[in-house]
Amino acid sequence: MTDLCLTLLCPPAVEEKVLDTLLMLSQALVFTSTPTAAHGLAMGGLSQAEQVMGRADATEVRVVFPADEKDRLLGELRSQLAGAGLRYWLTPVLEAGDIA
Repeated sequence: MTDLCLTLLCPPAVEEKVLDTLLMLSQALVFTSTPTAAHGLAMGGLSQAEQVMGRADATEVRVVFPADEKDRLLGELRSQLAGAGLRYWLTPVLEAGDIA
């Protein structure tokens, strides 16, 4: 079975809601979260300081899950987090495992 990696960018204000939502989803096998800076976003939603710096504070969340769960996972995220300002992209996971 092929896995996918869903990368989410979310505003720090909704980070906990995103993480709580993922914890409740059985499709989200493994995920991580990291503070990051987002570049190239539409300037309308940025604070004045972010506009001057040319970046927005964000949290990057990466979720590894089975590819056949894609529609269900994205549907649940859309249902629970509509209007939260999330951006996402999907990439295939070529290989994964434990280093023992």
